[in-house]
Amino acid sequence: MSASPSSFARTAPRRPSPARHPAVRRVRAALSAGVSLPVAAALVLAGAPTASSVGAHGKAWAHGKAGAHGKAEAVARYVALGDSYTSGPGIPEQTDENCGRSDHNYPTLVTAALAPGTFADASCGGATTAEMTAPQGTAPPQFDALNESTDLVTVGIGGNDIGFGGIVARCVLLGALVPNGAPCKASYSLGGSDELAARIEATATKIDEVLRGIQDRSPGARVLVVGYPALLPEDGSNCPRTVSLASGDAPWLRDTEKRLNSMLAERAEASGAEYVDTYTGSVGHDLCKPVGTRWAEPLQAVDAAGFHPNAAGHQAMSQAVLAAVRR
Repeated sequence: MSASPSSFARTAPRRPSPARHPAVRRVRAALSAGVSLPVAAALVLAGAPTASSVGAHGKAWAHGKAGAHGKAEAVARYVALGDSYTSGPGIPEQTDENCGRSDHNYPTLVTAALAPGTFADASCGGATTAEMTAPQGTAPPQFDALNESTDLVTVGIGGNDIGFGGIVARCVLLGALVPNGAPCKASYSLGGSDELAARIEATATKIDEVLRGIQDRSPGARVLVVGYPALLPEDGSNCPRTVSLASGDAPWLRDTEKRLNSMLAERAEASGAEYVDTYTGSVGHDLCKPVGTRWAEPLQAVDAAGFHPNAAGHQAMSQAVLAAVRR
């Protein structure tokens, strides 16, 4: 089963959309005037509402409610949770080498547009669902960034729970040795069933636990589960000169990613959270495409870590998240 949402940012229809915050127009005006994105963000944040200025309507934003004058309240506190597809390893400038976190990852770009009162990016490369409540090297548990004032949370997690890094390493090695057929798929199906499909199914309960944990710590928060963007060509082709995946393994890996996204969408809906589809809009921008077109990097990466979204990919992901927030 694969995720097939019809729009770039699919969300559950349970909340009315908040109005566009004036900070968005201020960012765009600054960018039009030639100001860089980080500077534009800093200018807006300097005059942004604080958590204490949300007003008498309290956490109206989290529930999509309008204030007395028909305008949605600003975001008081935005927290980003997730793995390396959220943190942005290899994308300049890196602000946390331990976690591979970039100042141009999608949470930072979302923050520049929304200008929340406060913002915390707890994402960390290599994170699994376990690191929501456990430290990761020098990084504290990601849930430590949550509190009762948090009213917007994005979370992108699950890929490392199914063993993303090991899957890539095995499939690239086997593809170099056996370029035709589907040697990697065969290696994960020795028992007669697809081991990766089973791992995805087993991860579903972990995603449920993560979403319950967020709700417990930030009961008024709007929670967006961010899916994974396309890595491989949608037509099932491969690009052996760029990355040594066997011809039969490329469509299988594509479908495995779709299965993972489908599971994330289902768990988001079941928990009352919202799913953000970053896959559909990224079709045609996979790692087989040339520099300037691709939104994900091959192993010989130019703009990010290999097999990860690059700066353009994070820009596209931020637009998907913003589209979801504004609905």
